[in-house]
Amino acid sequence: MSSDLAPPTSPSARRSPRLTWWKRWLLLLTVPYLGALIMLAAFQRSLIYHPFAAKSLPANQAGFGTGRAHDVSARTEDNLDLRGWLVLAKGHVAGTAEQFSAELAKGRPVVLYFGGNAANRNYRMLEVQVLTEAGADVLIFDYRGYGDSPGEPSEEGLARDARAVWRFATESKKIESQRIVLYGESLGGGVAVRLASEMSLNKTPPAGVILRSTFSSLTDAAASHFPFIPVRWVLIDRFPSDQRIRDVTCPLLQLHGRRDTIVPIRLGQKLFAAAPDKSASGIPKIFVDLPQADHNDVMETSRSEVSKAVRDFLPLAIP
Repeated sequence: MSSDLAPPTSPSARRSPRLTWWKRWLLLLTVPYLGALIMLAAFQRSLIYHPFAAKSLPANQAGFGTGRAHDVSARTEDNLDLRGWLVLAKGHVAGTAEQFSAELAKGRPVVLYFGGNAANRNYRMLEVQVLTEAGADVLIFDYRGYGDSPGEPSEEGLARDARAVWRFATESKKIESQRIVLYGESLGGGVAVRLASEMSLNKTPPAGVILRSTFSSLTDAAASHFPFIPVRWVLIDRFPSDQRIRDVTCPLLQLHGRRDTIVPIRLGQKLFAAAPDKSASGIPKIFVDLPQADHNDVMETSRSEVSKAVRDFLPLAIP
């Protein structure tokens, strides 16, 4: 005899609809999150590097005046020709190749400038002016893929570019390493620290390193902006400057805006803490806090402080 009564429902059966509901919610949350991770992993370099390409950036149109800025080119180990300028210190000009060589031989500091992750060398005019007003010649190249330099940027590619610039200065132009100061702005700080580390380990360190608004590592910087994404798992280009700076033996100057919203000042302080307290020659490391500066307005808000710090530092690095 059949019964119209339903069989008793077990507690687990009664809970199953609720479990299904939560599984659906979990799926709805997880799929977009995993999709975002996949997109980040696949397109991360387009998020890191923002080059402004240009067909040509001639030195005579850079605005430094006649005879001060000269076009230069450096060949990388993977056969790319990087384009750049060599800008003579303020008050110095050279109309011919012989005069140009004679100016470089006068013993002034030579700054190798490594720019940030965006734009090209044409956007670094104000900082180049500060350096040349401090009495230094400045060698500034565009990384691969930036300005009129060919190629595609990556951490290893930028390291090759930095080595090419170093070889150009020391071998092609016969500039002694003891006269060379590396200047790294933002992402360029990671490039400069790596080059300084390599040259220090090679027993041919630069005279000094100046870092402006740079990070302890790119993973730290990315994690500060994307705390809910495991960037340390997926990031390919990491720029671990806080590990590499331990090997740097030359004097160090760091400048960082207290209001920096791109690279928080605590990351600059973390990098500074990782650096040796003194150079091999006994010069204490220097950190300059720029109270009014954010990340991209340093020259507008703090040019005088930067200028003073650079002027004070160069004689320490190159007595």
